Amino acid sequence: MNSNTEMKKVAIIGAGIAGLSCAQELQSHGMSVDIFEKSRGPSGRMSTRRSNDWSADHGAQYFTARDPRFMQEVQTWVQAGTAVIWKPKLKVYEAGLWRESKSQEIRYVGTPNMNSPGKHLAKSLSIQYETTISQLERRDDQWHLRCNENAEINAAYDFVVLAIPAPQAHALLKDIDARASDITSSAQMKACWTMMANLPNQARTDFDAAFINQEIISWICQNESKPMRQGNMWTIHGSPNWSQENVELSKEDAQDQMVKCLTDLGLNCQDAEISMHRWRYASGGLENPIGFFTLPDIGLGLCGDWLNGGRIEGAWLSGLELALKLKELSS
Repeated sequence: MNSNTEMKKVAIIGAGIAGLSCAQELQSHGMSVDIFEKSRGPSGRMSTRRSNDWSADHGAQYFTARDPRFMQEVQTWVQAGTAVIWKPKLKVYEAGLWRESKSQEIRYVGTPNMNSPGKHLAKSLSIQYETTISQLERRDDQWHLRCNENAEINAAYDFVVLAIPAPQAHALLKDIDARASDITSSAQMKACWTMMANLPNQARTDFDAAFINQEIISWICQNESKPMRQGNMWTIHGSPNWSQENVELSKEDAQDQMVKCLTDLGLNCQDAEISMHRWRYASGGLENPIGFFTLPDIGLGLCGDWLNGGRIEGAWLSGLELALKLKELSS
């Protein structure tokens, strides 16, 4: 795609925060954007699991804002009622000892759920849910997409943005372009085993959430401590290293190990009701973040937290900065 060519249509694969941020910015500059998302809803790892009796944030637990552009965006979420400051009583467990956390960071959560900001961003966008893109093909200077049923999407695109974890992007790009393939294959992403637990016999704790160091668990949080949440649910994240080493464990075996660790930490897991979730690509990325990646000559872009130092803020900024680059290329 030449820099003086008007960009007409953009396909974005992935409706996590990076994809939504990119789409919103492109659309605000008059571009036609279609998003394809394999899940039933937007927000990616800013997610909430529900059953008939309970709900729990089982992906990202909170987010922070340091960049002025993201701080401004978060304020729009707060004004829309989809985010709020969370002030948990935090502890740290390390080397067998509990201590108060000295962290002064301002933390935000989505309201009423972690996926609420993503839903807010998605409202004005064209998104096809439960659509897994299985193949990309470049013909006649345009992109053609095939989805999970091996059906071709009935549109051709001038530019394709992959806003998905590096290994998933690599699977689509490995036979298309060596430059993009090299970037996606060099990212080191780690899994996360997540346990959502109702602990009916657990007495009230003197903390809302805790960072756990040097154990197989890295984080525990009482979901009810977050604004607009109800129910006695805990979210427990396995540590990145343990989760990655045990990514192929059965849910039952992962649960057993995490329950033992939780019990050793002093929590009462008797009669616990537990739901397990495995995030295959939860954290990590490039050793040296580059923000985003684009190949204007073939109309291809990559964005996501894995390119930009992790974190929700990193994802949002990655999508924004890629969109600004595409706008520059098409003007």
